[in-house]
Amino acid sequence: MTGQSGHVAQDRRVRVQGEPVEHYPRLAPEAERGEVRRITVVGEEILARRCQEVTQFGTPELSRLIDDMFATNQAADGAGLAANQIGVDLQLFVWDITDEWGVRHVGHITNPVLDDIPAEDRELVEESEGCLSVPGPYRMVPRPDRAVVRGRDKDGKPLVIEGRGYFARCLQHETDHLHGHLYLDRLGRKERKSALGEMAALKDEVFARRAARAQKLGK
Repeated sequence: MTGQSGHVAQDRRVRVQGEPVEHYPRLAPEAERGEVRRITVVGEEILARRCQEVTQFGTPELSRLIDDMFATNQAADGAGLAANQIGVDLQLFVWDITDEWGVRHVGHITNPVLDDIPAEDRELVEESEGCLSVPGPYRMVPRPDRAVVRGRDKDGKPLVIEGRGYFARCLQHETDHLHGHLYLDRLGRKERKSALGEMAALKDEVFARRAARAQKLGK
């Protein structure tokens, strides 16, 4: 997901895996360790089908994948990234974003499932949304302003992450990816066609910026 980042949060500590920490580096350790991979683009088959569940936890391969996803997200200046966006058929996504209240959220989750939040406990908000797999355009997309996602971390430990505002949008956007859906699927036919046309005009510029950022990161 890409985003364009109210209330004032009383506690602005960084949340890592949903928990506040006293100190956290500007560049996430995973991004420091990882390698940048190619990001898939709308039209590729892996983006259009449900991903497989993660069944092997605590492995070096899974840790390496998460590191690479963080590095790729960082190089692309993204808010979050799903595994199928780098061509891996697994239910896994990562995030590193700062919400409207100045709180940074960093983490990963496997096999995520969104809670069905009652209508009285949420509000439908229409805001600008983009996607790293749809390089360039942003469109207004309605989503609930609150999200709770349940899954497991890389070691198999149960994990519950709650988000509000922009972070809630990110959690929903990335979970959509793992079900084979893009934000384009939430648009009308005319608006989707317009976004794809804009992408065609902008994608080379976006790819060049990503390459420059990756080089700056030494990736």
